[in-house]
Amino acid sequence: MKAAQGQSFAVTPPPLHAWWIMALLLLVPALAVMAVGFAGGRGADGQATLGTGVAMVVIAIAGIACAIALKRRRVQLEVQVLQVVAGLFSHRVPIDRIDIARARIVDLDERTELRPALKTFGMSLPGYHAGHFRLRQKLGKAFCLVTDRRRVLWLPLRDGQRQLLLSLVHPQALLDALHGR
Repeated sequence: MKAAQGQSFAVTPPPLHAWWIMALLLLVPALAVMAVGFAGGRGADGQATLGTGVAMVVIAIAGIACAIALKRRRVQLEVQVLQVVAGLFSHRVPIDRIDIARARIVDLDERTELRPALKTFGMSLPGYHAGHFRLRQKLGKAFCLVTDRRRVLWLPLRDGQRQLLLSLVHPQALLDALHGR
């Protein structure tokens, strides 16, 4: 679909279990704070109640930020730049730096060397990787927006050390658009 600033490509949504895991990771500290705050029978203690309230507000803000991060996904091809927005992170790559001849749609279960291995500045849940990662087997660095490991558009950069890994609903459409430029 065409947008005013360029051509947008639909990103595959994260799997449902990523949402559940994130919710559980936030629910456990909330329950722990409530248990500690009310376990001593100090219902009248103002400081304990205030501390519990502040902790719950912090957990709620963290939950909202994580939910926004999971929903914020965009890949847009502008005139000379590919822009990827993945959660709290974004990355812009000039099209002439992408090695389009080597770009492929890959299955990360088969091409394990391309899997994100070490998170350097990103967000990671089972089924969701967004941000900057190191790849396995010394293939360098990648900016990832991976929500489905079976259909990932691998875009290596010409420097030979960096790449983009993108889970798109129609990865071939972006690949065709890059070949057309």
